[in-house]
Amino acid sequence: MTQELPHPAPTPAHHPTERVFHGDVVVDPFEWMRDKTDPAVIAHLESENAYADARTAHLEPLRRTLVGEFVGHTQETDLSVPVRRDHWWYITRTTAGDDYPRFTRVADAGALPLVEPGVMLEGEQVLLDAQAEAADSEFYSLGGLVPSPDHTLHASAVDTAGDERFTIRVTDIASGAVVDEAVTGAGYGLAFSADQEWLFYARVDEAWRQHQIWRHRIGGPASEDVLVIEEPDERFMIGFDRSRDGSTLVIQAGSTSTTEAWLLDLADPTSAPVPAGGRRDGVDYALEHAGDRLLVVHNDGHRGFALAQAPLDAPESWEQLLVAGEGERLLSVEAFAGFVALELRSGGLASVRLIPRAADGSLRIAEATDISHGGELDTVELDTNPNWDQSVVRYQLTSMLTPPTIAERDVASGETTVLRVTPVPNFDPSLYVERREWATAADGTAIPLSVAARREVPADGTAPGYLYGYGSYEMSIDPSFVPTRLSLLDRGLVVAIAHVRGGGEMGRDWYEHGKLLEKKNSFSDFVAAAAHLVDTGQVAADRLSAEGRSAGGLLMGGVANLAPERFRAIIAGVPFVDALTTILDPSLPLTVGEWEEWGDPLHDAGVYAYMKEYTPYENVAAVEYPAIFASTSLNDTRVFFVEPAKWVARLRETVTSDQAQRPILFRCEMVAGHGGRSGRYRKWEQRADELAWLLDQLGATELL
Repeated sequence: MTQELPHPAPTPAHHPTERVFHGDVVVDPFEWMRDKTDPAVIAHLESENAYADARTAHLEPLRRTLVGEFVGHTQETDLSVPVRRDHWWYITRTTAGDDYPRFTRVADAGALPLVEPGVMLEGEQVLLDAQAEAADSEFYSLGGLVPSPDHTLHASAVDTAGDERFTIRVTDIASGAVVDEAVTGAGYGLAFSADQEWLFYARVDEAWRQHQIWRHRIGGPASEDVLVIEEPDERFMIGFDRSRDGSTLVIQAGSTSTTEAWLLDLADPTSAPVPAGGRRDGVDYALEHAGDRLLVVHNDGHRGFALAQAPLDAPESWEQLLVAGEGERLLSVEAFAGFVALELRSGGLASVRLIPRAADGSLRIAEATDISHGGELDTVELDTNPNWDQSVVRYQLTSMLTPPTIAERDVASGETTVLRVTPVPNFDPSLYVERREWATAADGTAIPLSVAARREVPADGTAPGYLYGYGSYEMSIDPSFVPTRLSLLDRGLVVAIAHVRGGGEMGRDWYEHGKLLEKKNSFSDFVAAAAHLVDTGQVAADRLSAEGRSAGGLLMGGVANLAPERFRAIIAGVPFVDALTTILDPSLPLTVGEWEEWGDPLHDAGVYAYMKEYTPYENVAAVEYPAIFASTSLNDTRVFFVEPAKWVARLRETVTSDQAQRPILFRCEMVAGHGGRSGRYRKWEQRADELAWLLDQLGATELL
């Protein structure tokens, strides 16, 4: 691990910028690096990449080994379980050596087709070959692919820069001819009108807020597109979905705490959206069109949320059907002709509840059943279920040691059929154990951990460890199978996820107590989880690593400041580490909408003071820190590259740790966005770069 420094680390110039709010003056020497059109900024980022290359050059053999392991745990030539949409089965195929999949379909012959990896069925049509499309692109991301109602056309959305702004293409399936490519710079979401003369899509504003829904006549110029609806409130983003029966476009605008919905008749695509639910401050709801009625999952008077129904002609008249039980959080509902499927959280885990419908369309609540497989870390979520008239529901089961498993449950009989267990070559689950554990936070709160390890790893205080966390936006980091983690487990690491407050793992209150003026709970919860792993002897005190990405990168910066002695090495991916500077500037992407998550430091001195106490960039201390590997992308629209660039510069000039032994490295992908490199092999290479560094820091490069 100890190295002679190949050359000095990059030292960006100081160009002091003054920030003055609420009588507080902050002088920032590195804010000048925000301008990516400045050649000096690009030169600095390239020097950081060169320095990271030099500091990790000795790890090239390990990186190659890790990529080989990732490939070795993947059935490269593979395919999805076919999904029936009306009279067609849609399939996704991958091929060894290809970064991107092919999307195909075959006519419905009455039963699930028997498909084999690498073997095309008779009559199988290629809809989109992403590998061929991406051949000349350094970056490629498919943001959507939807068939038209009669399945003669499909619409796709492609991003080749990483900025999550898409070019929309409409293709004639029979001929393969592109019939429309007029719309560029679109956001997420695609839907055809019933007569498939029109395509609905979204646009984003300069702050990358999805704020408009547009209607485009297929084959016409984008200059003639019609604005359907606009969301003027900067706290809200707007999006849409096509109802499962194909009749309605369900439009919803939402902030982190409030929702409003509209309905648009897809048989009358030029009509105006009709309000459906209204907007009341603090009322968060999700609307589902259920054919003859609306279903609503909402929090009006219920912190764990409730399920209600409403008539189509009176969408604001909610009739309560079901209230979340103790320890439950209702998440969303999907409607079918003969049943509804309710996604929820119970006991900290994701689950699905099935509710049959009577002949008159009403819900038979008393006959509801939950899908369960009995594992203490099982995650059960709905899979793709596009057909209104289907009698079975397809779902996915996974855990830290359970490869993604696609199954179907017959709602009437309760019979379950496993359709596919994702093949994982060179993986023997009997060699590992997984379990739920609980740490105790500083205020006495029990913090759940999901933990996995090789069976032979002793709890004698000597093992290396890896702890992952996120903890924001009520997002849950559920236990799931991540093949690249096998390379950690097989080198003796104890791998754990800390389900800290700010996430949604334990319900709405869990989220509420980890945001705004309680955000610091996320950091102290993570430190408590780290202490638990060490105190129980599962991990050596000097061999514990941590990782978080995006808002989880904020978590990493926060815990590095709060308890640097707890961690030997930290990976901070696209880290939100200059949070206060960002949230003070309403012109930056998403800032105003984020005020409901972090608070509004621009107008509230108390929020400003609280955020200043924890924002990582402004709280770096002159003490020994963990080794840190920060990464970002130049075109990231969610967390600007400047945040980790500034943070790393401040860390290097402040911390007292020996950077020959505990390096602070920074990589910036020069053509990519928030998710880093595109394509599975490129992503494996990027992941191998991070994990080789981490394993080297922990002294755990050899397999058990």
